[in-house]
Amino acid sequence: MAYLGIGAAWADAVFVSGLQRRDELSAGQVRQAAGAAIRAFGCSGCAGRVAQEFGDHLETAATRMRWALGIARDAFAAPPPEPGWGADAGGLLAIRPRPPAEQASGSPGTGQREPARSAAGGKG
Repeated sequence: MAYLGIGAAWADAVFVSGLQRRDELSAGQVRQAAGAAIRAFGCSGCAGRVAQEFGDHLETAATRMRWALGIARDAFAAPPPEPGWGADAGGLLAIRPRPPAEQASGSPGTGQREPARSAAGGKG
């Protein structure tokens, strides 16, 4: 099985979504529709539906795939808007950078690290 990359998966998802070429679509709408298609059919299911369309209607499928590739490239090229912590990201995985080490450990809000303790109970 050949793996074409995440861009191909997003284009397949846009292809099988209910989005139409005539619609004025925002990047968020495209991301949401592609995410819904992947949740509904999975990446393999989207690819299978694309293959079926190419087998049944080659000319229209080729036109739709050119459109889907462009729309997916545009929608997924820019980073999605940052939702607030705990906000719904529309079903998409939002990866945030880790906080600096001084914020990640120690007492909350102090920025101070607690001294390391050995297994024997002493310091350091």
